[in-house]
Amino acid sequence: MDPTAERRARVLDAAEALFFRDGIAVTGVDRVASEAGVAVVTLYKHFGSKDNLLREVLARRLAAWTEHWDAAVEAAASPADRVLAIFDAIATFRAAAQPTQWCCFLATASERAAPSDGADPALELVAEDTRALTARLRRLAGETRHPDPDALTAVVLLLYNGVLASLLRGTPADPVTHARDAARAFLRAT
Repeated sequence: MDPTAERRARVLDAAEALFFRDGIAVTGVDRVASEAGVAVVTLYKHFGSKDNLLREVLARRLAAWTEHWDAAVEAAASPADRVLAIFDAIATFRAAAQPTQWCCFLATASERAAPSDGADPALELVAEDTRALTARLRRLAGETRHPDPDALTAVVLLLYNGVLASLLRGTPADPVTHARDAARAFLRAT
């Protein structure tokens, strides 16, 4: 890896660990730079601002999540299993990802108030992710020939969000399995 890319990766790693362990608002760029072993000026040279740094951390995490979800969907044997693949992806992603208290996107949304001018690069990515997540679930739900794909999408999205919140709370144990079973039950019942 070239030195510039290596420094950039160290900054992203440090920012991800600090933002989602200690909190975004309380983590200053000087602390991120120190943890990454770079000068603050280097951090600003690569990212321009803390908001842009946060957006890049989220974009990298979203790309990794998408790879896991793509693999889970590809491995699924049926249209119903492709809908349920989101839960398989949570399990594999969490096993491979840098540890955090819970979902980085929910953490960002909960910590940052929407600016009055609407310009927040991190929250724009959170909104983009929400739209893409919902659209993909809706498309997969449509492939199941479920009588109400919109309801199926809503139920799976609700269960997905519940898993993420349960991971933060630490209960119930194994929320991924419970959510997958509940989604499967909904699919069968209707």
